[in-house]
Amino acid sequence: MGLQGTGFLLQCYLMLAAAMFFHLGEQEEKCIIEEIPEDTLVTGFFLLEPWDVKALSKLPQLGLTVTVKDSNSEIVLSKRYGKFGKFTFTAHTSGQHLLCFKTNSTSFSVFARERLKLHLDVQMGEFTVGHNTDRTKDSMEALENSLSHLTEQMIHITRQQEFQREKEEVFRQISENTNSKVLWWAAVQTSILLVVGFWQMKRLKDFFIEKKLV
Repeated sequence: MGLQGTGFLLQCYLMLAAAMFFHLGEQEEKCIIEEIPEDTLVTGFFLLEPWDVKALSKLPQLGLTVTVKDSNSEIVLSKRYGKFGKFTFTAHTSGQHLLCFKTNSTSFSVFARERLKLHLDVQMGEFTVGHNTDRTKDSMEALENSLSHLTEQMIHITRQQEFQREKEEVFRQISENTNSKVLWWAAVQTSILLVVGFWQMKRLKDFFIEKKLV
């Protein structure tokens, strides 16, 4: 295996680390269903290996055949690959697409019950790469307009928050000043009541002394 092949295999391992996997028997075909929009570029990465990686595989030249059918059961892709690689196709119609995978090898039929593990990661693009360039441009312009509108709304909300924060600060200062004045007024009232009470008691005592009642 050359340096380029080793690099591609390493890339497949990294991309398939969190991908789904399922088991296959040799010469067994399994299919998955993907809902794909129209004119969407689909890229799939796969890696085929023995189910028990510690055991030596009896399949020296293992391969995988990938077949893709659209919602009208028309074949979009049918190609044979090695034990790792990637496949790409463009969905020309919207709907459910059938992605089928069949193992194959050059081994004898006595090994046809070999259990294999297929790692698979299917990635989809968002826009067409062909005749819908104008639609993509319009979508980008609409997205830019939406972002601009959202930015203006965020600026408006930020200004409203700053205004409310200023009003809250002014109200807090008024509340603190009012509380301080109420506290001082209560202290003055209490002092006046105490002074008046002592003065009344002194006048009453002087009256009793003057009348010789004490």
